Amino acid sequence: MWEEELTSKSDTVTLRNGIRIPCIGFGTWKLTPEEAKEGVLEAIKAGYTHIDTATAYQNEEGVGRALKESGLRRDEVFVTTKLPNADHGYFKAMDSLKGALLRLGLDHVDLYLIHWPVIDTFKDRFEEDICETWRALLEMEKEGIVRVPGVSNFMVKHLKVIEENGLKLPFVDQIQFNPQCIDTELRAFLEEKKILCEGWSPLAQGRVFGYEKLSALAEKYSCDVAQLCVRFALQSHVIPLPKSKTPYRIASNANVFDFKISDEDMKIIESHSSYGRIGNEPDVPRVEQVVGFTVK
Repeated sequence: MWEEELTSKSDTVTLRNGIRIPCIGFGTWKLTPEEAKEGVLEAIKAGYTHIDTATAYQNEEGVGRALKESGLRRDEVFVTTKLPNADHGYFKAMDSLKGALLRLGLDHVDLYLIHWPVIDTFKDRFEEDICETWRALLEMEKEGIVRVPGVSNFMVKHLKVIEENGLKLPFVDQIQFNPQCIDTELRAFLEEKKILCEGWSPLAQGRVFGYEKLSALAEKYSCDVAQLCVRFALQSHVIPLPKSKTPYRIASNANVFDFKISDEDMKIIESHSSYGRIGNEPDVPRVEQVVGFTVK
């Protein structure tokens, strides 16, 4: 999947089904619909062609308005959204995507993800729930309303549920990835199974700006800490999804192709994993409501 050298934010990585996905995405978590609209327009202006949202973010409508106003052809932008916890289950998942498509103003999404593996209602039979919901995404792929079915926040045990039930594995797993959370075991499993890894919160929700070693490395590479972390993700074979509301930061976060981090310095960045994951482990069941949803 990562055979080619990446030279720009619009370069792509090829999934095992042959579909190509731009190597950096623009994240929209915690953006209001209006902020999402303005942010996506700025991202597109800055050259992003990969936009990530979720029904739980409650900003799909704003993303959709931006896509319409951008003037891009549908095949010029790669759009991701995610199934909310409230809509697990075969039929509810099918209906949920229809609502998302209406809000986005699209007839299909490029990537559709199950947002969280274990929800409170089905915590005692999460294996059955994962399979039932995953079958819905596979049906959406057959119908052509989802080009790439995938998952988010799934760990090895959740992916093995799909595999052991004889179902096609996801093409993408979007997980937390940043210097604090590198999840080496999971990423090795994803690589073995040819599942592309995407990384949400590559800046650890701003925590990276407080680490002296990262600041020193940023100075060494004549970049800022955000750029260092985005580059770190790419060199770790993870597609990063940086987010900002500031036009300058939106553009600069993806300008990471004029330097390469040495193996030694990659290890220094990885040493920050001792600080650990932000938020709950994916085994912790999530409540079903969309309002007040806090999962990234």
